[in-house]
This record gives sequence, C-alpha cells and structure tokens, in this order.
Amino acid sequence: MRQRGMVTVELALAMLGAAGVAVVISWVVTVLGLMIQCQDTAAEVARQEARGDTTAAERARSDRPRGAEVSLREVDGAITVVVVLLARPWAAWLPGVPLRVQAVVLAEEVGQ
Repeated sequence: MRQRGMVTVELALAMLGAAGVAVVISWVVTVLGLMIQCQDTAAEVARQEARGDTTAAERARSDRPRGAEVSLREVDGAITVVVVLLARPWAAWLPGVPLRVQAVVLAEEVGQ
C-alpha cells in the first residue's frame, strides 16, 4: 500500500514529456514556415526579374524573412534566385537550421 503516489509521478512525467514534444513540434513548424517564406520570396523575385520589373523584384526582396540573403544569377535566359537563411526561431542560442531554396524562371521576351 506504499505505492499510492506512483500514478501521480508517472502522470507528471508523461505530461512533461508531452509538453516537450509539443515544443519540439512547434519549433519544427516554425522552421517550416520560414522555409516557405524563403521559397515564396525566391519565386516572386525570380518571376519579377523575368518580367523585367525591378521595382516589384526589390519589393519582393524586402519581404524576405529577417536575416535571409537573396542572390540572383542569369545564365542563358534562365534567372535563378537563391535564398539562404540560417533559421534560429525563438532564440539565438538555439541551434540554427541552414535553409537554402531556389527558384528558376525563364526570362520573358520583351514585347515586339
């Protein structure tokens, strides 16, 4: 009869474990959200550069996640935009996740 508190301890440990799992899942979802923002930025910048609309391309660059670097390259009529980010959601002391996304778009022909 001395084991009355055993269920309480097991329940407390299970709740701590569940809370830890919830935090990790939230962190992963945040990193995925940053990756999606980087992909959106790369696609939009590439699309606007392909059209020749540099103003819209600059506006798209300004919408990138904080800390992301956007690079642009044009080879044989194909515009490649690469967005690189060391994702550190929530706190700078947490491990960073290197994200790299790219979008490739063919340049549009200027009207004739």
